[in-house]
Amino acid sequence: MRIAVSSDMDEPVARLLVAELRDRGHEVLAHGALSPGDDARWAVCSQAAAREVAAGSADRAVVCCWTGTGASIAANKVPGVRAALCTDAYTAQGARRWNDANVLALSLRLTSEPLLREILDAWFTTEAGTDAEDRENVEHLERPDGT
Repeated sequence: MRIAVSSDMDEPVARLLVAELRDRGHEVLAHGALSPGDDARWAVCSQAAAREVAAGSADRAVVCCWTGTGASIAANKVPGVRAALCTDAYTAQGARRWNDANVLALSLRLTSEPLLREILDAWFTTEAGTDAEDRENVEHLERPDGT
């Protein structure tokens, strides 16, 4: 898979994220502090990674900031993106299954090395569910007028 990754800070967990994704065989498109010369503001780099997903140049994205909240808010401003802030594997699994989330938001402060691996395991092994109600909810979000 092609994964867009952004971080507003060059933190150990952000570097580990990139290395872990590459070790798992993914192509990484780096943004923000992970790409020298890029704008590292969380709003800018998170939206840049999210736009890669919306445009189809990335299959998914992982956006990071200190709490993960700003990165998730910024990513969710991009039409077609469903970003989920996940602090554990169960939440990541649910975000994929029930919400068909295509962008994972992570906290640089809260995410430890073992936790990062657990979240990524859940994120990449869980597919969007087929439950009719869940699909209807996702389709509702995709409509421009929200109806």
